[in-house]
Amino acid sequence: MWFAVLAGAAGCYALKYVGSAIPGHVLEKPSVKQVVLLLPIALLCALVAVQTIATNQTLVIDARVPALAVATVALRFRAPFIVVVLIAAATAGGLRYFGLAS
Repeated sequence: MWFAVLAGAAGCYALKYVGSAIPGHVLEKPSVKQVVLLLPIALLCALVAVQTIATNQTLVIDARVPALAVATVALRFRAPFIVVVLIAAATAGGLRYFGLAS
């Protein structure tokens, strides 16, 4: 266990070092700027997808999927973030309460 923690810490340090060692002129290229701007969005979308439909090593469709759909619609209508979270939580809770989803 400690080996994994130390390896992860070393990997994070190495990534930080490599990121700071990249010359500035490389980061000024338009293609690199576009990738740097879009990469966090793609990673966040992947994290949301994995946390929504995956449990351990299996795919699961439960109350999280409709809650995510409702949250997406609320975001589309530019609802405040706290409202989006509350609507999604209420949707998942309601579906589980009435036995429509696990």
